[in-house]
Amino acid sequence: MLTAHRAERADLLINPLVRLLATPLPDVFSPEVVAVPARGVERWLTQQLSRSLGAHSADGIAANILFPSPAQLVADVLAAAFGVAPEDDPWTSDRLVWTLLEVIDDSLPEPWCAVLADYLGANDDGDSHRRGRRYSTAATVAGLFTSYGDNRPAMLSDWAAGVDSDGAGQPLQDDLAWQPALWRVLRDRISLPSPAERLTDACTRLIDEPGIAGLPDRISLFGPTRLPRTHLAVLEALAARRDVHLWLTHPSPAMWNKLSGRTPTTRRADDDTALLVSNPLLMSLSRDVRELQQRLPATAETIHYAARDPGGTVLAKLQNDIRNECRPGPDERIPADDSVSIHACYGPARQVEVLRESILHLLENDHTLEPRDIIVMCPDIEMFAPLVSAAFGQHGAKHPGHRLRVRLADRSLGRTNPLLDTVAGLLRLADGRVTASEVLDLAAKAPVARQFRFSSENLETLRRWAAAAGARWGLFEAQRQQFGMATVRQNTFSTARDRILLGVTSDESDLAWLGVILPLDDVDSTDADVAGRFAEYIDRLGSTLARLAGPHPAEEWTTLLEQALDRLTDVPSPDAWQRAQASRELAGATRHARNVSLRLADVRALLASLLEPRPTRANFRTGEITVASLVPMRSVPHRAVALLGLDDDAFPRAASASGDNILARDPCLGERDPRSEDRQLLLDAVMSATEHLIVCFTGADPVTGERRPPAAPLADLIDAVSATVEDRHKVVTRQPL
Repeated sequence: MLTAHRAERADLLINPLVRLLATPLPDVFSPEVVAVPARGVERWLTQQLSRSLGAHSADGIAANILFPSPAQLVADVLAAAFGVAPEDDPWTSDRLVWTLLEVIDDSLPEPWCAVLADYLGANDDGDSHRRGRRYSTAATVAGLFTSYGDNRPAMLSDWAAGVDSDGAGQPLQDDLAWQPALWRVLRDRISLPSPAERLTDACTRLIDEPGIAGLPDRISLFGPTRLPRTHLAVLEALAARRDVHLWLTHPSPAMWNKLSGRTPTTRRADDDTALLVSNPLLMSLSRDVRELQQRLPATAETIHYAARDPGGTVLAKLQNDIRNECRPGPDERIPADDSVSIHACYGPARQVEVLRESILHLLENDHTLEPRDIIVMCPDIEMFAPLVSAAFGQHGAKHPGHRLRVRLADRSLGRTNPLLDTVAGLLRLADGRVTASEVLDLAAKAPVARQFRFSSENLETLRRWAAAAGARWGLFEAQRQQFGMATVRQNTFSTARDRILLGVTSDESDLAWLGVILPLDDVDSTDADVAGRFAEYIDRLGSTLARLAGPHPAEEWTTLLEQALDRLTDVPSPDAWQRAQASRELAGATRHARNVSLRLADVRALLASLLEPRPTRANFRTGEITVASLVPMRSVPHRAVALLGLDDDAFPRAASASGDNILARDPCLGERDPRSEDRQLLLDAVMSATEHLIVCFTGADPVTGERRPPAAPLADLIDAVSATVEDRHKVVTRQPL
């Protein structure tokens, strides 16, 4: 049986979940399965369950519980139904991209592949920049095919049968005809039906043979706001013979009741449910949950857990209007308070300073409020991370805000592991001009500086020498060949190196030309050690970049990058994990590549995808203020929720509009829309704040002072708050520069 449990906040679902899990499974050794959308939710949920499970007071234990993602849960179930081990399935994304890359290479001469051939420069000369798009193109198309299988499995089934449809009853447009042709060649190359083709048979088998899934008699999914069509089909098949529980954070029981019983449309363009609701925030921000409700199976039983009296603050009134799905009335205005504070600031740096003062104000006024009760979320964690680090937790600083400790989550691997950042830097240098600033910045990276024993004083000396010796760009003459200056030795690092070394050995009283080299003045004999280490650094860097220049098989690239780390970097014993992680990530990136040849641009694209920020459970709920992206903690309640960076040019986050994405041409209900997802995140953040909501955005240009409007979703929130309070002029506080 499929049961949908819903409440306005995730904490209201904890007690019902505890009561469910407190009843042991028939097999007491079988683990409970609770799928979660993000690692942050996993940690919060584990902490909440450990307060109640197995105890009569808040000292219980949460053990023998598995927390897969919904995608992993569905993938494992389908693999079991197909009789294919998940790690051996050729249709998994980490395998599919390499097979697709080979298929694209072989298909470029075909007439139907003319679009791809032109984009990849198949008919261009060997130095065309288009030839470096192979891996990024294959990865993009593989992602599209995977998305098609998750959201419109009928489309891929039609393609397998030779029908070029969009999976929703319409034929494909002519400019997209290359995709089904390419997919069919890929399907023939893999020689195994795709998951979309096997979905119907797999669901039938899950119903007829429930034990084949390898799951306990009950499973739960906690906190999803969007479920692809494939996930819903699998969950419905599982629910035929076991208990499947969906734990949904839905902002408005009134909206749920209003939309219940409606026949859902297929296309998003035909969906008019936004016109049926009265609350302006629900109208503009709740598309994801509205579509999820419409797509739930009609046989699902729903249970609602009502929220307690929210109180009389502005935030409580705002949430109550959302809950009751009503428009704020002019006769129900209340005085403004600090439960909702919105700040227009001069740029990101000022936003962080205002946030710090706001948090200090809350902590000063409420001594029961602790740092662990505060969550800070922003659309771009990498942009705000250094600003937050500078404003909080600086030892020795006199400002009280520096005594507040924060934990930055969702950082990219390049930020948390300097070795991987060094690899990315080397790949950027390999076919670039190799400017003086790039070479010296690379030398200043901690692993490189440790390998060559460069102290901060040494680095300043090297910068002074490089400027005085005329080093501008290029390591050697040969490295300048691609720029048509192979015979020009002046202003290269090899010339600067020779001048520095001769400056060490020459008599300062007579700095005459030695051949074509003029010894560098201001280099003492005591600097011989630093000069020698610098010369060794230049030589090793040059030989390393030369090895990275040409195309190589994918596995050879892994070896070359490992050798580059051995030659140029070193880490202390406490940080040895960085080397192990770098080796593991580099090997894993090409694990299924076989002998596919990759150019430098392909490897850069591969590493860029590897180093993208991704949610983990690290640094979540550690007892300190958590600073994270808007994804992982979106439905986790906190006493104080702060939002940074809701600027007009940054939120909702811009999604690259791909004209090749069939789903985006005319989307169906439930299909992912990043901008709609960000709007839902804002609504989730508003509902998850139990006492205070702080919002900061750039309301004026920090250089010109020109006023800037808030992001459209934030403007909707400002309008809703303005309609709630008596004095609307107090809603937005314009902070000074």
